[in-house]
Amino acid sequence: GVVVADSEPAARRGAKAVKVDYEELPAVISIDDAIAAGSFYEQYGNSLATGDLEAGFAAADHVLEGTIRLGGQEHFYLEPNGCIVLPTEDDEYTLISSTQAPNKHQMYVANTLGVPMHKLVCKTKRIGGGFGGKETRSIFMHCAAAVPAYHLRRPVKAILDRDEDMQMTGTRHPFMATYKVGFTKEGRVTALDMHLYSNAGNSWDLSSAVMDRALMHADCVYKFPAQRVTGHLCRTNIASNTAFRGFGGPQGLIAAEMVMERVARHLGFSALDVRQRHLYREGDVTHFGMVMEGCQVVPCWEGALEAAGGWEQRRAAADAFNAEHRWRKRGLAITPTKFGIAFTKLTYNQGGALVHVYTDGTALVTHGGVEMGQGLHTKMAQVAAHELGVPVSSVFIAETSTDKVPNASPTAGSASTDLYGMAVMDACRQLNERLKPYRAQAAEKGWSFAHMATQAYMDRVDLSAHGFYATPDITGFGGARPFNYFVFGSAVSEVELDVLTGDWQLLRSDIVMDVGNPINPAIDIGQIEGGFVQGMGWLCLEEMIWGDKAHPWVKPGHLFTKGPGTYKIPTANDIPVDFRVKLLQNTPNPRAVHSSKAVGEPPFHLGSSVFFALKDAVYAARQAAGITSWFALDAPATPEKLRMACGDELAAPYVAEKEQGWQPLMSC
Repeated sequence: GVVVADSEPAARRGAKAVKVDYEELPAVISIDDAIAAGSFYEQYGNSLATGDLEAGFAAADHVLEGTIRLGGQEHFYLEPNGCIVLPTEDDEYTLISSTQAPNKHQMYVANTLGVPMHKLVCKTKRIGGGFGGKETRSIFMHCAAAVPAYHLRRPVKAILDRDEDMQMTGTRHPFMATYKVGFTKEGRVTALDMHLYSNAGNSWDLSSAVMDRALMHADCVYKFPAQRVTGHLCRTNIASNTAFRGFGGPQGLIAAEMVMERVARHLGFSALDVRQRHLYREGDVTHFGMVMEGCQVVPCWEGALEAAGGWEQRRAAADAFNAEHRWRKRGLAITPTKFGIAFTKLTYNQGGALVHVYTDGTALVTHGGVEMGQGLHTKMAQVAAHELGVPVSSVFIAETSTDKVPNASPTAGSASTDLYGMAVMDACRQLNERLKPYRAQAAEKGWSFAHMATQAYMDRVDLSAHGFYATPDITGFGGARPFNYFVFGSAVSEVELDVLTGDWQLLRSDIVMDVGNPINPAIDIGQIEGGFVQGMGWLCLEEMIWGDKAHPWVKPGHLFTKGPGTYKIPTANDIPVDFRVKLLQNTPNPRAVHSSKAVGEPPFHLGSSVFFALKDAVYAARQAAGITSWFALDAPATPEKLRMACGDELAAPYVAEKEQGWQPLMSC
């Protein structure tokens, strides 16, 4: 139900007066709970495979099995979910929505109210962050606000408080991966069999598409002769989990990285060397059948090592520091990434735009994408200005609105610049074709663009155009080309760990990123920095704590980390002291607007370089304590986990050593 009132305090008092009787039933909260109860979304059963697993394991000198656990992540956008529903006349409604998917909100609100979509207009000027959390999980509150607006014929506004938003709208999917890996004594992986389990929550939402992307990224940047990866969606009783920057890709990428790290440690080899000998090259075929074209894995890898000042020198300096300091240790790691660009649902790979030219020489652009701080509107203005031959200041980007560009795909998947940039270009080229006779006159007579537009208007030339683009030659999940192209990158990070407390500082990070020919390098560098830090937060800081068997001190079924007091995102103190980003040069991308590449999600996984640097520092601490074996470190690597993993005599009474690593007796 919904309680409405003339003020928020009155509405909250009314809501508190409602008494609800609940029947306590057995709850399934975690992935382990779901596996024990056999609680899955059985309709999902996707798997990808290449090569001969049986032969691969037979050829292996060593075979290891293990389990990897990855926590969820709260979106923590600065602006919580909110909407305004404005009824007008004749069952017409205007929705002012904080959403990444205006078309979806238009569709679901229309369905809820039983009115046709042409009577609802959803508008979004901009949103204060989204990261995937405002694609589907904000729809229910918009529908809830629309019902009283329909019955009362009055505007209704709904804004969630931070704790409400965190409890209701879901997070990045927590994952568990089990693996069996075979490899030779030289460090060559011969076979890898993985099962990925995600905590989907209490509804299907986008969990199948998230898992599809995880399956396709479970190779990271490594060529394995035989690999199989199978996905499982766990049905649990927590809030439905949803899209988050990377959309399952980071979970698959980090699982592959953890396997490679274990192989290296088992053999006593450098993790860098083991990773390096498996890197994809041009023409290699992935485990889902896509050929690597324009492969920049090696240039990014070598570029990051060079930018970092040379691996051997940095490694030697860290080792020298560790030899001199018992209770402070430094760790160093390099992590590569490969991220596929396109919606795995083929239908979504389309975009539209509407461009008007006015007689004063200015242009108004409306497109289907939503500006949420990623610089999309700025890039669209640049594309339009370039095509029309006018200054960027002469182009204005109007609010995103379903009555201007209908049926738009969600602003997600890092694909918006590709889709809407090409649509804007298409519209502008239509206009240029109509203006071609006037441009010839303008060149002779020195006309301004405004004079040219005015003359075309006087001659009754249409100065408005609708542009459209559909990504060509892609197949969606299950085909040989699910992605339009890949984005590549590598990062080298160095940390310093306080062994006694688990606190740490990120001393330096060097990133080399392949973004094609960037439309706006400043924006792209900002996205790389932000994605890196957010990825670091997921793996090293941000911990979701539910009332489950692992946390009996939390009320059963309740989210404990529902605000900034208990849930910690990265701050200015957590970014690298020395942060260097370099864009790979001379790598044009023929498959996107102006030879550019997407940049929103691909850098996220590079934050894992901090995770592995921290683990490297813990290895140094354990070596000082006389422990040299591999150990499991699940994400997030919180300070208490790092502290307990160091293996010294102070931590020993609180840590139970097991074959697969260690388990803390208490976490707080």
